[in-house]
Amino acid sequence: MSNKEKYVQAFVEALEVEESIVEGLEYQAIAEWDSVGHMSLIAAIEEAFDIMMDTDDIIDFSSYEKGKEILTSNYGIEF
Repeated sequence: MSNKEKYVQAFVEALEVEESIVEGLEYQAIAEWDSVGHMSLIAAIEEAFDIMMDTDDIIDFSSYEKGKEILTSNYGIEF
């Protein structure tokens, strides 16, 4: 499974959404991505990539695209 597939799968599983809506998704744009959903998503991403995200990165993680940017620049995960 590619890193992009793992990333998308984390959204699908944590937020219980269809894969087709994941790209372009933003925090609180859907009911599932509230504060509780956000922490579930972060946990799923940390597990998928075997990382521990910094608090600042968790707070800054505001969209699908911003998450990719954070994971690439701060954790060396290429998409």
